[in-house]
Amino acid sequence: MERIMNTRWIATVASIWIQCSCGASYTFSIYSSVLKSSQGYDQSTLDTVSVFKDIGANAGVLSGLLYTFVTLKKGGLRGPWVVHMAGAIQYFLGYFLIWASVVGLIYRPPVPLMCLFMFLAAHAQTFLNTTNAVSGLQNFPDYGGTIVGIMKGFLGLSGAILIQVYDTFFEGKPSTFILMLALLPTSVSLILMSFVRIYEATTGDDKKQLNRFSAVALIIAGYLMVIIIFENVFTFPSWASITTFILLLLVLASPLGVAIEAQKEDSIRRLRQTDSIDSYLLTESADQTTSLDVYTTADPRNYHEIPSGEGPLETTADDKMLGDEEPLNPLQAMRTVNFWLLFIAMICGMGTGMATINNMSQIGESLSYTTVEVDSLVSLWSIWNFLGRFGAGYASDYLLHTRGWGRPFLMAVTLATMAAGHVVIAAGFPGNLYLGSILVGICYGSQWSLMPTITSEIFGVKHMGTIFNTIAIASPVGSYIFSVKVIAYIYDKEASSEDDTCVGTHCFMLSFLVMASVAFLGFLVAAALFFRTRRFYQLVVLRRLKHR
Repeated sequence: MERIMNTRWIATVASIWIQCSCGASYTFSIYSSVLKSSQGYDQSTLDTVSVFKDIGANAGVLSGLLYTFVTLKKGGLRGPWVVHMAGAIQYFLGYFLIWASVVGLIYRPPVPLMCLFMFLAAHAQTFLNTTNAVSGLQNFPDYGGTIVGIMKGFLGLSGAILIQVYDTFFEGKPSTFILMLALLPTSVSLILMSFVRIYEATTGDDKKQLNRFSAVALIIAGYLMVIIIFENVFTFPSWASITTFILLLLVLASPLGVAIEAQKEDSIRRLRQTDSIDSYLLTESADQTTSLDVYTTADPRNYHEIPSGEGPLETTADDKMLGDEEPLNPLQAMRTVNFWLLFIAMICGMGTGMATINNMSQIGESLSYTTVEVDSLVSLWSIWNFLGRFGAGYASDYLLHTRGWGRPFLMAVTLATMAAGHVVIAAGFPGNLYLGSILVGICYGSQWSLMPTITSEIFGVKHMGTIFNTIAIASPVGSYIFSVKVIAYIYDKEASSEDDTCVGTHCFMLSFLVMASVAFLGFLVAAALFFRTRRFYQLVVLRRLKHR
């Protein structure tokens, strides 16, 4: 049992379950109304608190630095569990203090202090997410895109999963839901963190097993999509809600079966390899004995010394080249052109994508979508986000292994597609928001699996957690620019002076045409990164994969 539990497959399952519980930042809309009313906030103040949520959820530099210290530096504490512990503590403190403020357990805090509570709660997510994504990539280095896509995909689904918990047990009690956010993710992390470890990579059929995890993720996403649609069309009785939730838990438990099966196949493979090695050694020993007998009885002149340099331990030029590679630290990475190309591409992609979801309700209202339709669009965004995160990781691995195309190629394609999605939303034709949100949601999610993997390949895995979290700051920066300086500014110009509302296609048309242009700029930047790194991927990344 101990051998089964201490494997990279069980570590993957533990990371998946933690990812499924830690996406509370995606559930802000559930309790934002009670937060606003209990604290006496106006909409502007509530939006300010929300901005600190976005900053906390994306500014994960500290989590990257801590991960590097405890896992990779000599003399460190050497354990991803330390980063999980730090995240769990922040999770509990942040949401517990928010809950205590809402229910009146503590005196109503000033706005800056509430912003700190929200930042602390959301910032915890980066510690858990960084640990699970980076340790997964280290355990499966040959399929980094796939494993990062799986981890990021389950994080994207976590918002929908937590909302299912709310709909089943706490509907109409948003303050209790906040307390649940303080307890559930913290408990899951503390229980499972000891299983998340870094293991030496093997040469087994990892892709086959990772595909099984991917299949489970797709089944969960499909199941959640069906539930969300039916819940917005029909009113579920309590027994139906509990039944669907129990089925969801059973599906969420299925990765454990995949891990056990994978470990069994690994054990069988190792036994076969051991038998093959033993057989080879016996044969080799017999051959050597025969050779000694021949040389002993034959003319000594038959013996020839093996030429120097032709033995099996010779080091090739490619091995030397790969061995000379040194990963860059964050400061060294920031001095490169590739870092800033990636950062600008993420401002264009993540920034415009987040601005879209932040304003989905107002866009729907201006185009006369019903409340049920808008709620469905917001809920389904988690599914599109997941499909982008998971699909881009899988597709980028396929293109890299079969075609030799670097991951920036797929990043450029998704940014061009996102530009098309913004144009669809700007067009305002009937049903445009359904099609546009699918395109933008999938392409937005894609950036979250492509960017960390590209970071590890270009700058090295040693400081990957810190570097990709530094680049991720582009998300809240872009969100602020496009939400406040573009969408809000243009909307206020178009709104009527009577009630400060706007109805019609013109309300958001110009905003989304601007964001389409920005996304297209991101496509050009990502294309430039692809051409700059094309030779690097051919000479280094692909050879690194072949030499493992």
